Amino acid sequence: MRAGHVGGARHEEGGDAPTGAPLAYERLRSPHQRVDVAELVRTRTHHPEAIAEAAARRPRRPLVDDSGRLMIVAADHPARGALAVGDRKFAMAGRADLLERLCLALSRTGVDGVLATADILDDLLLLGALDGKVIIGSMNRGGLAGASFELDDRFTGHRPRDIERLGFDAGKLLLRIDYDDPGSLRTLEATARVVDEMAERRLPVFVEPFLCRRRDDGTLRNDLSAEAVTKSIAIASGLGGSSAYTWLKVPVTENPDDMARVMETSTLPAVLLGGDVGEDQEGAYEKWRGALQLPTVRGLVVGRSLLYPADGDVAAAVDTAVGLL
Repeated sequence: MRAGHVGGARHEEGGDAPTGAPLAYERLRSPHQRVDVAELVRTRTHHPEAIAEAAARRPRRPLVDDSGRLMIVAADHPARGALAVGDRKFAMAGRADLLERLCLALSRTGVDGVLATADILDDLLLLGALDGKVIIGSMNRGGLAGASFELDDRFTGHRPRDIERLGFDAGKLLLRIDYDDPGSLRTLEATARVVDEMAERRLPVFVEPFLCRRRDDGTLRNDLSAEAVTKSIAIASGLGGSSAYTWLKVPVTENPDDMARVMETSTLPAVLLGGDVGEDQEGAYEKWRGALQLPTVRGLVVGRSLLYPADGDVAAAVDTAVGLL
């Protein structure tokens, strides 16, 4: 394999694979190495059971360590057909490139784990990149970006029993509510039942709520006003028969100064989401820094802005985010 670059970091050959390592591990051990797609495909073709085996032997850790903080890298966007980063329409379409960026991010000190769909998590398991990391399975992916049925967001990803069977640590779901779209009611009901199923298994579930509305061109817009975020948190917090295992995944409001009173809406632990911050990376860091001081905010779950930073330096972007905690 030839060496290459991801986010400005040089890739080098890894060391010897440990006994019982995933089949792809020997060539891909170093997180600074090029992903060998052919090796992954060979494993998937001839030894699909290797994925479950890698999950079964994976060393685990608590969801939250002694620091009480959580830093998660998100990569569940492609399963909705959401491949764009800024003006790069298909930035997340290159799977090897995405995996390399994820491996690099996961190798940085202070990164606790990853949020992704099954296809990406399966690859990362084969690469040996998830040992000792928190794994959050993405659950509802049916609301495809731009579809007429986008708000009828069905649970086509990880089921609670999949997360339990694979020994993953939590699940995540998106809850977008448009008062004018009946699909939101179906999503609300399905979400409540998943909250129940996760609580029965004593598995945390991260609920990401938004109030939204359609623009004249039919595209959805999330409302980040203090009033809308407050309502979305109140709605999400009350779903299901128990909130014992529910976490919130929330945006920073349009006016960051509103976050203190917005986060008074619930006692559920919360993490901040990142979103596509474009060129203003420093502005995003400043918003996160202030909100992270609030008592219910326990960490960050950030994807595109760290994996595809404007300057291309993945390691530096991740390290800066970790430093905010």
